[in-house]
Order: sequence, then structure tokens, then C-alpha cells
Amino acid sequence: MVLIVGLGNPGRKYAKTRHNVGFMVVDELAKKYNLLFREKNNYHIAELEMENKDIKIIKPNTYMNLSGLAVKDLVNEKVLNSLPESLIVIHDDLDIPLGKIKIKKNGSSGGHKGVQSIIDTLGTKNFIRIKIGIDKDPNYDVSDYVLSSFTKEEKSKIREKISEAVDSIFVIINQGVDKAMNIYNRK
Repeated sequence: MVLIVGLGNPGRKYAKTRHNVGFMVVDELAKKYNLLFREKNNYHIAELEMENKDIKIIKPNTYMNLSGLAVKDLVNEKVLNSLPESLIVIHDDLDIPLGKIKIKKNGSSGGHKGVQSIIDTLGTKNFIRIKIGIDKDPNYDVSDYVLSSFTKEEKSKIREKISEAVDSIFVIINQGVDKAMNIYNRK
């Protein structure tokens, strides 16, 4: 099984915010395959089979800093034994320029509370991250900035990168994370 987790905050209020880029990517993935999310416990889930792999796509119903609770519901021994390839987490990153994609396996949370929640809950850092840059604005408090919407100019750039992030998921699943890092981390 491969578990793909898009990080964001639930509710309409946050739907178009920078912090919800992970949700935007998994929504695009679901749209590409005509999948519908259904609500279950602490998350929304859509399922797909690809290359003889059972793929579960989730969006936690918890707020960002409790994302690990939703992930924990789906992680079993088989997933843990197959890390990092069995868990892909997609999230925003303030320290990366707007729209740049960076794929990483293992490592710290980099201060991202959703990623830290997953690390704390699972007791491991050994999973794949697809980070999408949202940049920083020194004129904003960090929490206000991540909860702000993209400008009109930023929206078109982010839409393109969301599609690219979906493509990167397929590369990870079909060709491995190292191949995906070689392709997307250089762009």
C-alpha cells in the first residue's frame, strides 16, 4: 500500500490558502482519476489501484498541527516496514521560492507543524515529502501569511506546480523517489 497525504486545514475558510497546497495537490490527483473523497474518522479518503499497488489518498480532517492523528489511523505494520516509499506527504514550505517543488526523503520537519505531528505520531522521520514553495513575506506574521490566499499572479504559477506535483507522485510510485528527486529538485 502507498499512502499519499495532502496536508492542509479543513473547512472553506482555509480552502484557497497557502497552507492548503497539499490539499490542492491531492484534489488534483483525485480529479485526474475521477475519484471521490469520502469522509471517514479523522480524514477524507479516495482510493486507487496503480501498477498493482493499492493507493490511499487522504486529507486529514484535523487541523494542521494534528495531522498525525489521521495518518496514524491508516498506517499499519506493512506500511511501516515499507517506509519511506509507502508514505508520501505533500505540504507547503515557506523556505522554498513560490512554486518550486522539492522532494525529500527522511529528515526533520523544517518547522512545519503538520509534518512534525506525523513524525511525532509515527515515531519516524523516514517518509517522502513533496514540498511546494510558498515563499515568505517579511511584512506578514508567519501564521497570517500561511493562512492568506495566493495573489492573482501567484495562482496561475501555483496551478501549474500543482499539476507538476501530481506528476511527481507518479514518478515516485513508478520509478522511485531517487528518480523523482533527480527530475523535480533540479527544476
